[in-house]
Amino acid sequence: MAVRSAIINVMAAAARKAARALVRDFGEVENLQVSQKGPADFVSEADRRAERILRRELEKARPEYGFLLEEGGSVEGSDRHHRWLIDPLDGTTNYLHGIPHFAISIGLERDGEPIAGVILDPLRDEMFWAERGAGAYVNERRIRVSARRQLADAVLATGIPVGERPGKAELLAALVPAMDRTAGVRRFGCAALDLAYVAAGRYEGFWELGLSPWDIGAGIVIVREAGGFVTDLAGRTNALHADSIVAANDHLHTTLRRLLNDAHMTVHRRAG
Repeated sequence: MAVRSAIINVMAAAARKAARALVRDFGEVENLQVSQKGPADFVSEADRRAERILRRELEKARPEYGFLLEEGGSVEGSDRHHRWLIDPLDGTTNYLHGIPHFAISIGLERDGEPIAGVILDPLRDEMFWAERGAGAYVNERRIRVSARRQLADAVLATGIPVGERPGKAELLAALVPAMDRTAGVRRFGCAALDLAYVAAGRYEGFWELGLSPWDIGAGIVIVREAGGFVTDLAGRTNALHADSIVAANDHLHTTLRRLLNDAHMTVHRRAG
């Protein structure tokens, strides 16, 4: 049976408490889909409410730690070495449209390096968690990245920037070779769960551009503790504060990163 440390217990309890409100509000969002007003304002408040719950619960347990919050920004703590990385609702657009694929993500960094993470899918009741040096788990079951060695057998996940956000040309350029050389590419709109699924062996790899530390802080630890590799596109291991992320099993990480880099370089040569 998995033995959780005190810090994982703190994170798990905070996630569970925030999840109760999100699940209750998700049922109301489905009702609001057919109303004239629409659910956007309601979801924004659900997001903020979940963040307030998470901050309150984590502050009670570790009052000296700082925060980096998706909604609330950076909050300095008296302990300058530790900081919580919180996304109270990853997959907001899914939630807004009544699509049941979203998560709460809580990461903990020490001196800029992620050391613990909890990702909770409240509707499936799956909690992915890991602490550096202690392995990765979903609920009480140990998880490992997949053992597939061939890109042709791999299923990948990614995210596509919306609107005029940067990185769209590079991402779209990488999609064609990725789809041609793999068993498929998925885009489900929740980076935290994408990383958790790589850790659990459901995907062989995941890449995206322009994510924030609160999107990936928990997932980086979970993938690494499950035996996977996480870098930026250049291969640097400090992916938490980079402008790109590539996560994959140990057999396919280098191959995937090279495929993506080749596609991105093609875009920049054309632009130049």
